[in-house]
Amino acid sequence: MEYVVRAVRAEEWQRAKELRLAALRDPAAPIAFLETYEQALSKPDVFWQERTAGAAVGEHSRQFIAEAPDGLWAGTVSVLVERPAGEPGFGEAAEVDQAHLVGVFVRPGHRGRGLVDALFLEAIEWSWSLSGPPLERVRLYVHEANARAEASYRRIGFAPTGRTLPMEGDPTALELEFEIRRRKR
Repeated sequence: MEYVVRAVRAEEWQRAKELRLAALRDPAAPIAFLETYEQALSKPDVFWQERTAGAAVGEHSRQFIAEAPDGLWAGTVSVLVERPAGEPGFGEAAEVDQAHLVGVFVRPGHRGRGLVDALFLEAIEWSWSLSGPPLERVRLYVHEANARAEASYRRIGFAPTGRTLPMEGDPTALELEFEIRRRKR
């Protein structure tokens, strides 16, 4: 694969903003993201600067990007670290030390090239490498109608936990939780 997968850098906030806006224009955005293009577009530059800086360093979150040979950011995934003693994450407070993958996106012209796999591998390896109490699992949620994403996650090794949450804004639809457990040593 000719793509470079790496963590975003704080000074790259404009590129991070552009990639997020591209993701929110994707036809799957209404079932993949909890934000609209209009909401994201209305946020000031300082929001994007702080968000990118926070995702570039630290042990609470990290954003990874896949950079194409021509320099285009072709895909992304973000990791949020959730600890039982911390703030509640998506849906509920963490019962175990865990990571939560969010903001998964690959540009249409770059799909089918293994980018989701490469991004997830980097995100999972980073999650297992954190100091402090070891993370027990990496989780994500997928809309019940997002079969393409679900198939990718299963191929990578994520398995359904049986937990579901109502979709924000549409309580008749469900978000399905998937996880990968840390291997016991």
